[in-house]
Amino acid sequence: MEMVEGRCADLAKMGRPKAEKPKSSKISIRFTDEEFEQLKKRADQNDQTITETIREGVRLLFETKHK
Repeated sequence: MEMVEGRCADLAKMGRPKAEKPKSSKISIRFTDEEFEQLKKRADQNDQTITETIREGVRLLFETKHK
């Protein structure tokens, strides 16, 4: 093994692997308490995170044809 700066150069890089489609855009959304409770309930029912539930809703919106 080759030593580089006191470490073995043959070791694999550590850390989380790069995503194929990184999510770099962020938004902030305000909900009423009632809306947020409905969102949490829906996420729990579908065994999803709140983020996954919101993304699913956005996808459904985009798939809906506008008249």
